[in-house]
Amino acid sequence: MLTTTQSSIFQLTEEQLAVQAAARDFAQSELWAGVIERDEHQKFPAEQIKKMGELGFMGMMVSPEYGGGGMDTMSYVLAMEEISKVDASCSVIMSVNNSLVCWGLEKYGTEEQKQKYLPRLCSGEIIGAFALSEPEAGSDATSQRTTAEDKGDYYLLNGTKNWITNGTTASVYLVVAQTNPELKHRGINVLIVEKGMEGFQTGPKENKLGIRGSDTCSLMFTDVKVPKENRIGDDGFGFKFAMQVLAGGRIGIAAQALGIASGAYELSVKYAKERKAFGVPISQHQAIQFKLADMATNIDAARLLCLQAAHDKDMHQDYAKSGAMAKLFASKVAMDTTVEAVQVHGGYGFVKEYHVERMMRDAKITQIYEGTSEIQKIVISREILK
Repeated sequence: MLTTTQSSIFQLTEEQLAVQAAARDFAQSELWAGVIERDEHQKFPAEQIKKMGELGFMGMMVSPEYGGGGMDTMSYVLAMEEISKVDASCSVIMSVNNSLVCWGLEKYGTEEQKQKYLPRLCSGEIIGAFALSEPEAGSDATSQRTTAEDKGDYYLLNGTKNWITNGTTASVYLVVAQTNPELKHRGINVLIVEKGMEGFQTGPKENKLGIRGSDTCSLMFTDVKVPKENRIGDDGFGFKFAMQVLAGGRIGIAAQALGIASGAYELSVKYAKERKAFGVPISQHQAIQFKLADMATNIDAARLLCLQAAHDKDMHQDYAKSGAMAKLFASKVAMDTTVEAVQVHGGYGFVKEYHVERMMRDAKITQIYEGTSEIQKIVISREILK
């Protein structure tokens, strides 16, 4: 496994290994304690996220010019895996802030937008959110019912967004909305909306199966006046913006899925060595050995796909296919591994104090958000058949 050594394919640098070690140390020392309580009570990890900002995990790929770490995608994937091994709620907050909000702003925002928002997002002073999904526009991102009517020097924003990660805790929201319906997806814009703008409300937190420490809610916009200078890119650029940030975001979620699987696997190995049945540790029973072998093999394969996608992005190559493959496979591995981890733990796997039941619940969402597994197959097949 690539947790402590270098891959023969991807030679990790000293800097990348240092980032990995720092993320692992932080996860074990700061996130492990209290993770069950945060899950149980849907408690947002405010203190932990603040520390993650101070350590540079909230703006890893942003240029130091704007307060970021200036790191590559490989480092980001390594850090995401380590954080996700312990607390997937913290890692999805980190992922949205890094992959969708910070990356999108730095790549496509104006200099004024970058200066205004990026330093505070990178430091963890504020958190960002990305608002694309709607009651009738999840996988079909072109069917935007939220409207941004052009009023000259501002847009009048109306509509509802669903399933928004960091919904109640964010200060900055990148909101996708339709300005020119006759142009369909070419008439969509993305606007920077700030918490506190008149007419903008957040709904109650969703009571979720997993990632319960992460807050997810609906957003409601009623005649919200958004200044023209808050539009990202040219008029009609919004759909392309959304697709570009989601392509990179998939790499982050793939790394999250990988981390959930890795965490469950490591707990299973430890438990199998300690738990005895029929007079010997259960790790000596072939039935358990085969489960662990399948876990290890699939996790290593998922890791290589994640690193390949990160490598493609860092090399400025097309990463649509590799990112979609990484997310599709790693999310399946996360689900399969955590189910088997509960099985390895037996009755203990069914109770909260052994962690693997939480990991099983957390794993499922990786097959759904930032593009369902079915959408990933569409992306992959399109790339293959070009």
